[in-house]
Amino acid sequence: MNDFRMTLDLDTNELRQLFGTNDTYIRKVEKEYDVSVINRDGVIRIVGEEDDVKRAHRLLKELKDITNKGQEIEEQKLDYAMMMSRENEDDGLLEMDANVICHTVAGKPVMPKTQGQKAYVKAMKEHMIVFGLGPAGTGKTYLAMAMAITAFKNNEVQRIILTRPAIEAGEKLGFLPGDLQSKIDPYLRPLYDALYQIMGAESFQKNMEKGLIEVAPLAYMRGRTLDNAYIILDEAQNTTEAQMKMFLTRIGFGSKVVITGDRSQKDLVKTVRSGLDVAVSVLSKVDEIAFCNLTSRDVVRHPLVQKIVKAYEDYEESQKKFGKSKSEDGKGRRKFKKS
Repeated sequence: MNDFRMTLDLDTNELRQLFGTNDTYIRKVEKEYDVSVINRDGVIRIVGEEDDVKRAHRLLKELKDITNKGQEIEEQKLDYAMMMSRENEDDGLLEMDANVICHTVAGKPVMPKTQGQKAYVKAMKEHMIVFGLGPAGTGKTYLAMAMAITAFKNNEVQRIILTRPAIEAGEKLGFLPGDLQSKIDPYLRPLYDALYQIMGAESFQKNMEKGLIEVAPLAYMRGRTLDNAYIILDEAQNTTEAQMKMFLTRIGFGSKVVITGDRSQKDLVKTVRSGLDVAVSVLSKVDEIAFCNLTSRDVVRHPLVQKIVKAYEDYEESQKKFGKSKSEDGKGRRKFKKS
């Protein structure tokens, strides 16, 4: 290893954040760039091959700048920054940290953490209808809720309406105790959780009692016209064609709509086609509608979740290729067994 080195001055807070608990973060950086990082009284020395040292220095400098803006360094942020560096993408994290949507009741900023999320937030600002498509953990629903609450607080809309389909409501919900609201609440719990975190339980309850916030199963949307509202349809992959058409035709003047779903996780009967799949196909050429496709790169949960999502994506892609090769000959013609 050539003895090329660069230095970076860090104060106590910067050292704590960049090194992480038990030096976890800095060990990741050393492994990623094949360098050694040595701390000498607040001056860190990066030693290794010239190109590796320069890349590691650039990363640490960017993370230092983020801490100076009052942001915390999290493992997801570090992993994403290294991934961007690995793929030679110059769009830094500082730009995303400038796009704070709102703050939770605990004071934590809600903002896009990846380039895919940044594009998703931008689409929600600029379009009347947005489809947020992608795997679990990419922030589809949470960011949409943050945008809805911000629009509501800024008097851009008069109401927030949150809905999701309740699969097999006529059958299995009947075995749950309590009244109708008690039966449908388990299906809507993720929406309540996000509302509590961003808005606070007291504010949520007050606005819900006034009818300004509504959380309801999709079936309740039939026959209504929704004006001046921010409407979020969650888990849209579990809608039928008829349900999706019904929902889209409820939209009135002054409303914003975000439709979220993971097309790889449908709970519908296999013979029923997903309304989300149909809508993506039918509406893809309508200019006023935006489609944002988030991927495993945009997962912002535990780093292991990102690896799990990526592993499943690779597996499903290989299964598609394998299935095609088994069902078609070399010229793309479908094979048929001789009787």
